[in-house]
Amino acid sequence: MTSDFIAVLANPSAGRGRYRGLLPGVVQALGVAGRPVRLLTAADGAQAETACHDAVGEGAAAVVAVGGDGTVHRALQAVAGTATGFGVVPAGTGNDFASAVGVPLAPLRAAEAIGLALRDGRAHRVDLARTENDQGGSRWFCAVLAAGFDALVNERANRMRLPRGPRRYDLAILLELARLRAREYVLHADGVEHRFAAEIVAVGNCPSYGGGMRILPGADPTDGLLDVIFAAPLGRAHLTRLKPRLRHGTHVSDARVTVLRARRVRIQAEGIIGYADGERLGALPLEVACVPGAVRLLR
Repeated sequence: MTSDFIAVLANPSAGRGRYRGLLPGVVQALGVAGRPVRLLTAADGAQAETACHDAVGEGAAAVVAVGGDGTVHRALQAVAGTATGFGVVPAGTGNDFASAVGVPLAPLRAAEAIGLALRDGRAHRVDLARTENDQGGSRWFCAVLAAGFDALVNERANRMRLPRGPRRYDLAILLELARLRAREYVLHADGVEHRFAAEIVAVGNCPSYGGGMRILPGADPTDGLLDVIFAAPLGRAHLTRLKPRLRHGTHVSDARVTVLRARRVRIQAEGIIGYADGERLGALPLEVACVPGAVRLLR
């Protein structure tokens, strides 16, 4: 089986449609690799993953995700743990993985860099996180697993039909703030048990999520470790004041915030649906492991 083509997964709705005319330029820029480019077609996330798996199975030299962290998340389910190269063309509202791993944030520059890396045989090994639930189902993620207030907001927003666009998320925040309460967690970090009540809980391979909120500012996707954060119960007023500090990562200096590092984490709480890279993973408990060098990044 020969690896003679580049598979491109593009999300036309990424970045709220700001990059609709981007794809022809991406294809042209990737052409510097001297390989044919195959555009993958998919009507939804499940089909996107299937298309990426098929491309890897057919011997793709690389899979390239054109979009935000959600598109990256879908493509990674196929390329993680394989020898297939992986490229990211950041074109989403949140490009947190791309920012963390040194991908050029100008989409066409990123595409050209992927093509040149593939042509020259260069790749960088980058860590990923792998989750497993109690039923044995597993998923990879690249950036951050939200398992507290932000996960509750995501779950509520996804259940709402109206309003459309970013206002739905804003409304979900207000509704979740109105019913805010600390949840009881049991967290094991490399076998050490931590029991606490919290509203903010996250496990990360990269520093930021949500388009630049540096929830775990010290996280490094090449150090073989996960970063974990949780905060003592804050209440509405303190949580509202703490959230703006996430943009700069200064919240970790707050005495109520705890940050840990571990290779393997198990997180458990009632009534929480975990979200990673903005995608729904499922109910806690979840086991999370850092897999060093799980993907061959082209940049």
